[in-house]
Order: sequence, then C-alpha cells, then structure tokens
Amino acid sequence: MDVDSFFEKLENQYKNQLPFVVYSRPINSVIKCWLQNDDVLHKTSEFTESGFVFAPFDLKKDSIILPQEHCQYHTLEASHLDLKTEISTPSSDKKGKESHLALVSKGIEIIKKGDLEKVVLSRQDIKAIDKPNPLETFKRLFNRYKNAMVYCWYHPKVGLWLGATPELLFKVEGRQLTTIALAGTLPYRRISTVNWTNKEIEEQQIVVDYITKELEPYLSKVKVSEVETVRAGGLLHLKSRIMGSIEASTSLKSIIKTLHPTPAVCGYPKEASKTFILDNENYNRQFYTGFLGELNLKYSKTRNTNRRNVENSAYNLVKTQSNFYVNLRCMQLKQEQAFIYVGGGITKDSIPENEWEETVNKTKTMLNVI
Repeated sequence: MDVDSFFEKLENQYKNQLPFVVYSRPINSVIKCWLQNDDVLHKTSEFTESGFVFAPFDLKKDSIILPQEHCQYHTLEASHLDLKTEISTPSSDKKGKESHLALVSKGIEIIKKGDLEKVVLSRQDIKAIDKPNPLETFKRLFNRYKNAMVYCWYHPKVGLWLGATPELLFKVEGRQLTTIALAGTLPYRRISTVNWTNKEIEEQQIVVDYITKELEPYLSKVKVSEVETVRAGGLLHLKSRIMGSIEASTSLKSIIKTLHPTPAVCGYPKEASKTFILDNENYNRQFYTGFLGELNLKYSKTRNTNRRNVENSAYNLVKTQSNFYVNLRCMQLKQEQAFIYVGGGITKDSIPENEWEETVNKTKTMLNVI
C-alpha cells in the first residue's frame, strides 16, 4: 500500500468517528494501523484476547482493546513521511509551577520519613492549539523520534491520544520475556561523557532491583545487562535490559500485574507510592503512564531439525507475541487544546526546582510536533 492510500484510510476512519490506532515501534520503518469496523467500546481485564490494547495507569479502570477480529489491518514501509502543514511551536509556560514544587516537596518529605523510597510525580500542561491535525502530528512524531514507539490512538467514546514513548514495559515471544529498567533523565547535549549524579543512578537501580525481585517467581534463567545511556529525542536516560523464560504456569495477566506500574512511573514500594499519587496529584492521569501495544498476536517460526532418518527437515511453530510500551511523552487532544502529561522520579536527593525543570524539558517532546 502506498503512503497516500494508507493515510486516506486513516483520515476516513477519523472523519467517520471510528476507532483506530496507527503506530511504529522503535528503530522500525514499518508503520501499522488497526481500523475497527464499528464504534463499539471493547474492554479487557484478563488480557487473553488478541488485538491492540490501551491500558490506564490504574488497572482498576477500564483497559480498552481494538479486537483483532473486528479490525482491518494495514502496514506501510516508510523511512520518512511528507508533511502538509507547518507548525508554530507553542512555548512552555510557568503555569502550575508553584503547585508542582509543593507536590514534589511533599513527596521528598514523605520519603525522608521512611514511608516511601521513591515516588514519581507528574502534572498536566495545557496548551491552546489551532485546528489540530492528529495524523499530521503523528507524521511529525514518526519523523522526529525514531528511537520511540510513536502512536496516534482514537476511540470516539474515550478520546484521542498521541505519544512517543522510549520505554518498553515488556515483550513476550512464545515464553521468552524481555523488559527494561529505564530511569534518570538529563537533557541531551553534544558531549562525549555524561555525568550522571547519585540521584539518577540510585533511581535507575531501584527500578532494576524491583523488577528482578518481582519477576523472580515467574521467570527462570534471568539475565540483567550492563547499564547504558540511551537517547530519547532531546533527553538521555539510564537503561538496563532484563530477560528470562516465563514458567509454563504463568499467565500474561500475572506478568502485567507484577510489572505495571513500574517504579519508573509510580515509585517504590508500589502500592504505597501509587496511593500517594492518587491522593496528592489532584488530577486524573487516565492513560498517561498506562501501557499500550499488541496483545497475543500469533506468528509462525520455521525450525530446521536433524532428527534420525530425517535430513534437513523443517517444521512451523505457531506462537503468540505481545509487546507493551509505557505511555510516556504523550498528550491528549480535545477540540483545540493539547493536554501534555509529564513527570519525574522523586527520591530523598531530589531538588524541587530541578524536578520542575525536568518536566519542562519533557514537554518539549510534544511541543515540537503540535
């Protein structure tokens, strides 16, 4: 399918107010879209279906699925997308600074009392935009953020979301699981050596320790990679990769409940930090710091064998794969407003003014494309 036909289908779907998602995974020139045939709102709680899932921060709220059997599916090979319109980037203002500084200070106080080890606190930045075009915005995201999962998701009964998230929650191929521990944030600068402080190093290690401990009952042959610095747009993060084999008795839902929300978007201990967030942030995160991605899609893999009396024989293994990304660097479009969601990890060493500046830097991911 050519580019014009691909996006014409998406434009018609949006014009007819029918659900869709268009997305591209990191370091990938393949753009995929799912077009639901009707406007029914499908929900999942067991994660046993096949389709594309969009889940909230708080799993007590509804997780939405575009079911595979109710969708058309198209792919497009593209390394760059042409844009029809130019943009004038709105600036990030200081609105909400005082309340965010107070929230961060309260978080630091709770941590120093010993009630929490880390908590991730966020805010909403609201920008006025003139006649937003979500599919053109998606094209800008795709062109600009090659190291991210970029997406545009729409359901008339839920809303319109776009994002460019660098963080894999986890992926499963057959019984093999891969997840990452991503934390710590610095602005990207053209320098050869990055000076991470103890605050960022500690923050990232908390995520590594938490994930490996929580997955221990469900995985065997666990391996943790060395910490590396990775770039996501104009930001740098610390990342480790964690891999293992899922025990046969473990369900996908068990893995989801164990990993989501991670300390990178919630805090540690998980339940205590989640309670603090819900009680103190004073706004509804909705799908920000939730997760999204392909759920239980079937694939076949050919294997060669050299069994006795059978030379160069091959057979197909039919397995399922799922891949979920944490919904970071995202925004919700409502009429002529963009609701941009940003946050940061708070530890005992956090400085409120620095945490504010981190959120300002993170808003630029979305400000650069609207």
